[in-house]
Amino acid sequence: MATTAPVTAEHPRDDDAHRLAELGYKQELRRKWSGFSNFAISFSIISILAGCFTTFGQAWNNGGPIAISWGWPLISLFILIIGFCMSELVSAYPTAGGIYWWAAKMGKPVHGWFTGWLNLIGLIAVTASVDYGCATFLNLTLSALFEGWAGTLDQAFLLFVIILTLHGIINIFGHQIIDILQNVSVWWHVAGATAVVLILVVVPDNHQSLEFVFTEKFNNSGFAGGDNNGLMFWFYILPLGFLLTQYTITGFDACAHVSEETKGASTAAAKGLWRSIFYSAIGGWILLLSFLFAATNVDAVNEAGGFSGAIFESALTPFFFKVVIIISTIGQFFCGMSCVTSMSRMTYAFSRDRAVPGWRLWSKVDRNGTPVNAIVGATLAGLVLTLPALYQSDAGIPVAFYAVVSVAVIGLYLAFLIPIALRLRMGDRFVPGPWTLGRKYKVLGWIAVIEIGVICVYFVMPIVPAGVPGNGDFSWSSVNYAPIAVGGVLLLVAVWWYASARKWFTGPRRTIDEADGADVEQPVA
Repeated sequence: MATTAPVTAEHPRDDDAHRLAELGYKQELRRKWSGFSNFAISFSIISILAGCFTTFGQAWNNGGPIAISWGWPLISLFILIIGFCMSELVSAYPTAGGIYWWAAKMGKPVHGWFTGWLNLIGLIAVTASVDYGCATFLNLTLSALFEGWAGTLDQAFLLFVIILTLHGIINIFGHQIIDILQNVSVWWHVAGATAVVLILVVVPDNHQSLEFVFTEKFNNSGFAGGDNNGLMFWFYILPLGFLLTQYTITGFDACAHVSEETKGASTAAAKGLWRSIFYSAIGGWILLLSFLFAATNVDAVNEAGGFSGAIFESALTPFFFKVVIIISTIGQFFCGMSCVTSMSRMTYAFSRDRAVPGWRLWSKVDRNGTPVNAIVGATLAGLVLTLPALYQSDAGIPVAFYAVVSVAVIGLYLAFLIPIALRLRMGDRFVPGPWTLGRKYKVLGWIAVIEIGVICVYFVMPIVPAGVPGNGDFSWSSVNYAPIAVGGVLLLVAVWWYASARKWFTGPRRTIDEADGADVEQPVA
């Protein structure tokens, strides 16, 4: 077992550093985050001011109001169960590697290898999708504020590049205030969401009925000829609408990725993880219900492809329309900032264990304890992943954006599935941390595994008929490229594993000597 420096009056015991040493790592990142800051980063990444606004149209077109009013709380419950399972794991293993470290520890290096790559592509995709969504809303804001701003697709992509760059710069040079910004983000989301709800309740002259909000069904997907009662509606179209919830409430693994920077991580990170899901689920449902009650001009929303902005534009005065859009845009900016933090820590940790090409470059930290190269490399990867968004889909909806969203959901949740399944396999051999599920881990673990398996099947499916090969209206711009992106990466890492990596990738590697804390290079497990 690893040891730290002797406990003296001059060197009091640091339980976090001691536990990290037991797991095989020296303390390189600065441990100054509070438990609230740890909660804040996942709450900010979940961001009900981002996902609820940007992917509202996916649920509106695929199921309509019931996909939101009933679908949101139902899927949120399943996600909370996944969160409970992960909280138990982060309590036992509070490392920046998080998900892939758990998989390698409880399984074999191959489990850590595939989990790490799935987690990494998921984090890159969620960062790209959040920043592109932020750019879309900023584009709308600028077109509303300035008559000369056309709000074109090219302008949206330019704003995306600028926002992504700014988030990289903030994470590189704002190391002293990044945790404070995370805390500010929480209060912006709470106050901002409250303000939006109040505006949508007070300002519109009319509101939809309870019957509309809780029983109305739409099928604007193009599938099944618009039928909203057949089997295809209930078993294919409606589940596609659940992407709204599944995407919005994701990225909560950030609590694990910043655990090496969190005080009292074994407890604080575990609580921060499940609480970020719980409070986001409640706040997001209230926010979305306010959208539905304000959606009195259904035709306008349909003509806009289900875009949430059409609700605000048709229901509110120009002034309050701008207020709502600005609140959401700023919230999304905070969200993207947090995403880059989480993504860069995962890149740093996975590179620290030599799994990423050029690992020496990406695993370096500067004198401030910031993984600068990991931040730059991961943001560039997010830019490349989003390049298809430059091409307008013939389907009238942002297919490329929803494809990036699907990549994020599939990558992240498959990465969650592997360690949860391995925890089930370990049974009583698993040594829990201070936060544990006890005997309930079995039933909750199996529910989590089944739910993740189901959603990953749905979200590789075509989003619109024009994206189905062989369809008369088939267009490559309408293809859901999530299976191509995720499948392509998995194929590459699988080939890489069997051709080379299995000979040298031994899982997490110690950076601290078992005897005296000197730097060494040896497998953790």
